[in-house]
Amino acid sequence: MTEIAIVGAGPYGLSIAAHLRGKGIPFRIFGRPMESWLLHMPKSMSLKSDGFASNISDPNGALTLKKFCAERGFEYAETQMPVKLDIFTQYGLTFRDRLVPELEEKFVSNIERTNDGFRLRLEDGEELTARRVILAIGITHYAWMPEVLAALPSEFVSHSFRHIEAERFNGKSVIVVGGGSSATDLAAELHEGGAQVQLIARQKEMNFHSAPQIGKKRSLWKRIRHPKSGLGPGLRSATFCTFPTLFRLLPASLRVEIVRRHLGPSGTWFTKERIDGKVQVQLGAGIEHAEVKNGRVHLRVRLAQGGTREYAADHLVAATGYHVDLDRLKFLSPELNRQIKDLNRTPILSSTFESSVPGLYFAGVSAANTFGPMMRFAFGASFTARHLAKCLVKATAGKRVAVRAPKAVPAEE
Repeated sequence: MTEIAIVGAGPYGLSIAAHLRGKGIPFRIFGRPMESWLLHMPKSMSLKSDGFASNISDPNGALTLKKFCAERGFEYAETQMPVKLDIFTQYGLTFRDRLVPELEEKFVSNIERTNDGFRLRLEDGEELTARRVILAIGITHYAWMPEVLAALPSEFVSHSFRHIEAERFNGKSVIVVGGGSSATDLAAELHEGGAQVQLIARQKEMNFHSAPQIGKKRSLWKRIRHPKSGLGPGLRSATFCTFPTLFRLLPASLRVEIVRRHLGPSGTWFTKERIDGKVQVQLGAGIEHAEVKNGRVHLRVRLAQGGTREYAADHLVAATGYHVDLDRLKFLSPELNRQIKDLNRTPILSSTFESSVPGLYFAGVSAANTFGPMMRFAFGASFTARHLAKCLVKATAGKRVAVRAPKAVPAEE
């Protein structure tokens, strides 16, 4: 029997695996490395996180993003410089090669509960049993679309999670619905790829992060009032990053509201200039009706200032974000899913990331309503991996093994 099965190979899954390896805790890990970042993000995007907050975590800090960039000759700064997507994905793949060589690039198709743990079936038909399962599945299963759009044919309407090849819309008209970084990044990339883009959002104004004041030293008062954190400057963000285990002690309704509202939809400062004056933007618009007619998508939106407006395009992309919802995890058996206690269909977790089903753990965005908004970003992977590995040392007492050091990968590879 496998002691621990990790499902997912993004920043959280890789970090957890590296820390379990460091503790000598046996495990197997499944998934495509950095899949969401490689296959489902606009190619020209940059991370919202600063460089220092974009590390995949290992126990000894052997491969931070800073060290990786130094090896490869890439530009890097702790703050004030965007981390490009292609650099981050290269970093993740190198982290896998060096620190998680046991990753099995297979999907888990089914998990069910047994008397002494869990039975997992892989996409190639292999079955295994595990005493514990850690779900570090990221956003992959949680793409959300309003019902008014979800009912339309997929050839005309899709979620932003499905798009990385903007060039295929060259010469076509595209409506992007949403006001966050996914919407602005994709709208900019579609425009630069030759599409005619209209951006429609419910908010009454577009929000973009402030550009850093390079070379200007912050006053002591500003450093106190707006301390640096992995979620950006601000006392609230710093508090959420420093005390995630205390966050779970807040009333449930307050935790949900904080996660929903803190760092709400906003674009990055370096995307703003790619949007302004180049992409048609309609703000304060809620979708009332949507249909496909004569080979095009037609929308009727209700304007905040009153009245309605009609839009039509060859394709519509819903950059409408991600909602954690246990019902979307189709690889969990129905019986197992029903046994997980939830809050608004998000799992209720213990201080050790364990769900109400003993031995079943959730990490990453699935844990945000328990440990706070930090779990929505790569920055939360370090706390999660360290805390979870520390807790599992006791749970797996007597099961630990000597783990051979990962094979070194030359820097130039």
